[in-house]
Amino acid sequence: MACAPAPVDRRALVDGHGRTISYLRISVTDRCDLRCRYCMSEQMTFLPRDALLRLEEIALIAERFIARGVRKIRLTGGEPLVRRDAIDLARRLGRRIGDGLDELTLTTNGMRLAEHAPALFDAGVRRVNVSLDSRDPDIFRYITRHGEVAQVLAGIAAAQAAGLAVKINMVALKGLNGAEIAPMLEWCVDQRLDLTLIETMPVGVIDEDRAERFLPLTGVLAELQERFPLVRDDHRSGGPARYWRMEGTSTRLGLISPLTSNFCDTCNRVRLTTEGKLYMCLGQDDHADLKAAIRSGGLPALDEAIDRALSLKPARHDFRIDARAPAVARHMSVTGG
Repeated sequence: MACAPAPVDRRALVDGHGRTISYLRISVTDRCDLRCRYCMSEQMTFLPRDALLRLEEIALIAERFIARGVRKIRLTGGEPLVRRDAIDLARRLGRRIGDGLDELTLTTNGMRLAEHAPALFDAGVRRVNVSLDSRDPDIFRYITRHGEVAQVLAGIAAAQAAGLAVKINMVALKGLNGAEIAPMLEWCVDQRLDLTLIETMPVGVIDEDRAERFLPLTGVLAELQERFPLVRDDHRSGGPARYWRMEGTSTRLGLISPLTSNFCDTCNRVRLTTEGKLYMCLGQDDHADLKAAIRSGGLPALDEAIDRALSLKPARHDFRIDARAPAVARHMSVTGG
């Protein structure tokens, strides 16, 4: 049985540093059908299914955030499209667009996008981020451990055909895909796609040394500016990216650089995990258990837990790529990428 919409409560979500929270990222599952080397270990142990929030609980929590001022929600994971009821959740939240919610988006690895793109558009999603770290089949297979890039490219084409705007997310990896960044930007221009480059983040225990693969985006940008007519763009997507535009085209280049250019002073987001924990920072462990709150005390307890969590939101993360241990032990797929 579907839950009734949360009553409207316009108490602003403001953290202890005066930042207004208007963006909720929801990890609908920690599972993924790829094993990207910078994100996961090859042998992963995922959460038991009975530990996860039910769809109705995710929706009710999300609707409560909307009632309190969240304007943008992103469904993520893991890979959100491996969860069977992910489209049902998108449909329910999509009904709130124009009724408190400005935008519902999705981040995906693209492996199942061809199958689900039309349903996502029908649900109200208009924009998706697709992780694509290489267009070379062998390099892509090496990074993901077993993925097929042709399947992702087919998903991107299907998404565009369905009417979805597509942004490519590319993690910059020294010695793996650095030489592909400029060609990826050219390809995005040809395909009328946006591109965001991301520095690898020290989140979760993996099998490799992230420091060996860390590619600072300051140097990458300098090289791209020598080659391409890039101009600053004041576009804001609700996330941490800084944008440039390829002059004479519609393609934007975004940079997410948590290590070389900290962006925490403008952080406007919190993250709900698939097991119901609300994390205020990707690089910190402080959290509130919203699943326990809503199951034990309903909406009043949920509001109290959210307020308590906001008071714990830190001023900034503590990412260091050269540290022996990651900033946090939990994997990106648990918190929501």
